[in-house]
Amino acid sequence: QVQLVESGGGLVQAGGSLRLSCTSSGRTFSNYAMGWFRQAAGKEREFVATISWSGGGTTYYADSVKGRFTISRVNAKNTIHLQMNGLKPEDTAVYYCAKNRGRFASGIANSYDYWGQGTQVTVSS
Repeated sequence: QVQLVESGGGLVQAGGSLRLSCTSSGRTFSNYAMGWFRQAAGKEREFVATISWSGGGTTYYADSVKGRFTISRVNAKNTIHLQMNGLKPEDTAVYYCAKNRGRFASGIANSYDYWGQGTQVTVSS
Protein backbone atom coordinates (compact mmCIF):
# COMPACT_ATOMS: atom_id res chain seq x y z
CA GLN A 1 0.00 0.00 0.00
CA VAL A 2 1.31 3.45 -0.95
CA GLN A 3 0.25 6.66 0.71
CA LEU A 4 0.75 10.01 -0.98
CA VAL A 5 0.50 13.23 0.99
CA GLU A 6 0.38 16.61 -0.74
CA SER A 7 1.21 19.96 0.82
CA GLY A 8 1.92 23.52 -0.19
CA GLY A 9 -1.44 24.67 -1.48
CA GLY A 10 -2.98 27.97 -0.50
CA LEU A 11 -4.29 31.34 -1.63
CA VAL A 12 -2.13 33.49 -3.89
CA GLN A 13 -2.65 36.52 -6.10
CA ALA A 14 -2.49 36.26 -9.86
CA GLY A 15 1.12 36.33 -11.03
CA GLY A 16 2.35 34.76 -7.82
CA SER A 17 4.03 31.43 -7.14
CA LEU A 18 3.46 28.31 -5.08
CA ARG A 19 5.41 25.08 -4.68
CA LEU A 20 3.46 21.91 -4.10
CA SER A 21 5.08 18.85 -2.54
CA CYS A 22 4.03 15.21 -2.47
CA THR A 23 5.68 12.63 -0.25
CA SER A 24 5.26 8.90 -0.83
CA SER A 25 5.39 6.10 1.71
CA GLY A 26 6.38 3.57 -0.95
CA ARG A 27 9.74 1.86 -0.61
CA THR A 28 10.36 1.73 -4.37
CA PHE A 29 9.43 5.34 -5.12
CA SER A 30 12.30 5.89 -7.55
CA ASN A 31 11.11 3.05 -9.82
CA TYR A 32 7.86 4.73 -10.81
CA ALA A 33 6.71 7.71 -12.80
CA MET A 34 4.74 10.32 -10.88
CA GLY A 35 2.23 12.95 -11.90
CA TRP A 36 0.15 15.93 -10.91
CA PHE A 37 -3.48 16.36 -11.87
CA ARG A 38 -6.03 18.99 -10.92
CA GLN A 39 -9.78 19.34 -10.69
CA ALA A 40 -11.57 22.66 -10.66
CA ALA A 41 -15.05 22.99 -9.20
CA GLY A 42 -17.64 21.62 -11.62
CA LYS A 43 -15.01 20.34 -14.05
CA GLU A 44 -13.37 17.02 -14.79
CA ARG A 45 -9.96 16.12 -13.49
CA GLU A 46 -7.20 17.10 -15.89
CA PHE A 47 -3.55 16.30 -16.37
CA VAL A 48 -0.99 18.91 -15.28
CA ALA A 49 2.50 17.41 -15.31
CA THR A 50 4.36 14.11 -15.12
CA ILE A 51 7.91 12.90 -14.57
CA SER A 52 9.37 9.50 -15.39
CA TRP A 53 11.19 7.19 -13.00
CA SER A 54 14.51 8.26 -11.55
CA GLY A 55 16.51 6.70 -14.39
CA GLY A 56 14.58 8.52 -17.11
CA GLY A 57 14.23 12.21 -16.39
CA THR A 58 11.46 12.75 -18.92
CA THR A 59 8.83 15.36 -18.14
CA TYR A 60 5.60 16.32 -19.90
CA TYR A 61 3.24 19.21 -19.25
CA ALA A 62 -0.25 20.22 -20.19
CA ASP A 63 -0.20 23.02 -22.76
CA SER A 64 -2.01 25.27 -20.30
CA VAL A 65 0.90 25.19 -17.81
CA LYS A 66 3.90 24.73 -20.09
CA GLY A 67 6.56 27.33 -19.38
CA ARG A 68 5.02 28.24 -16.02
CA PHE A 69 5.07 24.99 -14.02
CA THR A 70 8.02 22.67 -13.33
CA ILE A 71 7.82 19.14 -11.96
CA SER A 72 10.80 17.60 -10.19
CA ARG A 73 11.60 14.67 -7.91
CA VAL A 74 13.92 14.14 -4.95
CA ASN A 75 14.25 10.38 -4.72
CA ALA A 76 16.23 10.42 -1.48
CA LYS A 77 13.18 12.02 0.16
CA ASN A 78 10.48 10.09 -1.74
CA THR A 79 9.14 13.46 -2.81
CA ILE A 80 8.03 15.24 -5.93
CA HIS A 81 7.46 18.96 -6.32
CA LEU A 82 5.41 21.15 -8.60
CA GLN A 83 6.79 24.66 -8.85
CA MET A 84 4.04 26.93 -10.11
CA ASN A 85 4.96 30.40 -11.33
CA GLY A 86 2.89 33.03 -13.07
CA LEU A 87 -0.29 31.67 -11.54
CA LYS A 88 -3.61 32.60 -13.14
CA PRO A 89 -7.15 32.49 -11.73
CA GLU A 90 -7.86 29.58 -14.08
CA ASP A 91 -5.23 27.54 -12.21
CA THR A 92 -7.58 27.45 -9.21
CA ALA A 93 -8.29 23.79 -8.43
CA VAL A 94 -7.61 20.91 -6.09
CA TYR A 95 -4.23 19.49 -7.08
CA TYR A 96 -3.61 15.76 -6.77
CA CYS A 97 -0.37 13.84 -6.75
CA ALA A 98 -0.40 10.34 -8.24
CA LYS A 99 1.90 7.34 -8.63
CA ASN A 100 2.06 5.62 -12.00
CA ARG A 101 1.88 1.86 -12.44
CA GLY A 102 5.09 1.93 -14.47
CA ARG A 103 8.25 3.84 -15.20
CA PHE A 104 7.21 6.06 -18.05
CA ALA A 105 5.78 9.54 -17.81
CA SER A 106 2.13 9.66 -18.78
CA GLY A 107 -0.73 12.13 -18.91
CA ILE A 108 -3.36 9.40 -18.78
CA ALA A 109 -5.14 9.23 -15.43
CA ASN A 110 -5.94 5.51 -15.75
CA SER A 111 -2.24 4.68 -15.77
CA TYR A 112 -1.96 5.83 -12.15
CA ASP A 113 -2.81 3.50 -9.29
CA TYR A 114 -2.39 5.60 -6.15
CA TRP A 115 -3.63 9.11 -5.48
CA GLY A 116 -3.19 11.65 -2.73
CA GLN A 117 -6.01 13.45 -0.96
CA GLY A 118 -5.40 16.70 -2.81
CA THR A 119 -4.40 20.22 -1.86
CA GLN A 120 -6.39 23.35 -2.70
CA VAL A 121 -4.81 26.07 -4.81
CA THR A 122 -6.75 29.32 -5.13
CA VAL A 123 -5.55 32.16 -7.34
CA SER A 124 -7.26 35.51 -6.88
CA SER A 125 -7.48 38.09 -9.66
